Amino acid sequence: MKRYLLAIALLIIVNTAFAQVESNVSKSAITFEIKNLGIKTGGKLGGLQANIKFDPANLAASNIDATVDATTINTDNNLRDEHLRGEDYFNTAVFPKIIMSSVGFKQKGSNYVGQFNLTIKGKTKQVDVPFSYTPNGNTSTFKGSFKIKRADFGIGGNSLTMGDEATVLVTAEVTK
Repeated sequence: MKRYLLAIALLIIVNTAFAQVESNVSKSAITFEIKNLGIKTGGKLGGLQANIKFDPANLAASNIDATVDATTINTDNNLRDEHLRGEDYFNTAVFPKIIMSSVGFKQKGSNYVGQFNLTIKGKTKQVDVPFSYTPNGNTSTFKGSFKIKRADFGIGGNSLTMGDEATVLVTAEVTK
């Protein structure tokens, strides 16, 4: 369960930022992986709301603000999911949203790296998120992945069986 919570937190960080009244995301998928007893386990999060303004020709003017609904954590195990929503993990009764807000962008080869302030359980850390950007007519697709340390956000306490690092994968299709 601890792995799932950490992974969820990480996923939310990749493509999330401050809550917006409008969202230009038409499709999204947020998944996470974490090791538990040495075995990779994972899950997904839903409820991505984001305002994405990205211009590869003007990275300084680009901005991504997003939130993810932490209450949507799904590991295909209802008992574990409820545990992850509890105080020891995401504490969704007090912190129902994971927030991500861009600080800046850099081009790296044909892809990009975004620097984001990621807030989980009221704790904010800066994370780098490498991603690809693919324009296609009236939509654009963003795909990225990043790693977070669950301890940085107070998720899961001390565990000898659960890994401290979670990998978050985010895909978002944005309508122009």
